[in-house]
Amino acid sequence: MTNAHYENFPIASPLLPPELRAPVRVIYAFARSADDLADEGDASASERIAALNAYERELDHIDAGRANHSELFQQLALTLKEHHLNTQLLRDLLSAFRQDVVKTRYASFDELLDYCSRSANPVGRIMLALSDQYSPDLLEQSDAICSALQLINFWQDVAIDSEKSRIYIPQEDLAKFNVSEESIAEGKADHRWRALMHYQVNRARSLMIKGAPLASQVGGRLGWELRFIVHGGLRILEKIEAVNYDVFQRRPTLKKYDWLLLGWRAVRYRSTVAA
Repeated sequence: MTNAHYENFPIASPLLPPELRAPVRVIYAFARSADDLADEGDASASERIAALNAYERELDHIDAGRANHSELFQQLALTLKEHHLNTQLLRDLLSAFRQDVVKTRYASFDELLDYCSRSANPVGRIMLALSDQYSPDLLEQSDAICSALQLINFWQDVAIDSEKSRIYIPQEDLAKFNVSEESIAEGKADHRWRALMHYQVNRARSLMIKGAPLASQVGGRLGWELRFIVHGGLRILEKIEAVNYDVFQRRPTLKKYDWLLLGWRAVRYRSTVAA
């Protein structure tokens, strides 16, 4: 249903409770394929928006109890019904994907976080809903983790996004550190760029640590999954620092040996996440 993509974390990993793996795969298939409509291929902006609007109409069919023709939306309808979920969080994702088609710059960090609230946070909220753990405190921590993961992905993919004429680093920060869009396009990792990225990495790390207690609070297998997710995100930040913020030459990713380190840190979660 979806193209092959590198992901920082396995989808529906064995750490998840077995009853959550199938619904997670279905929801991921929806999100991944919708994201591809916004990002992949040679379609025009109007064609991408039309395709995403067609996804929205399929959600309308689900809400109205009408039949869906595609296998993806048939499975999605069954998943939402079985787990008593509504379509709003999926609509939030589509809103972010549509925004990606037409918006390529962000004036401020608050504006970027608004995007994260629709592009990433719904995923964590869906996971909490699937596991019947939905409270204001847990939602706040989940949002912090998901927004941090989205930011980490942005800092990891600066070069890839630049090739698509997208810059997610807030314009106010580019001005503050005197980094031009031209220098990003050239892959210029000078002292100004390093100062800018040091600032962004610390922002993402602080947000991740703010949400980290969620893994201990939800407990069980989902809690273990979250331990790996939190430490995986923090590990990517370490790798960005290890290449002296030159993400143009080397895109930091998790390798096999990193998972051994993440396992050790997951076992020692409370001490390692505060480090």
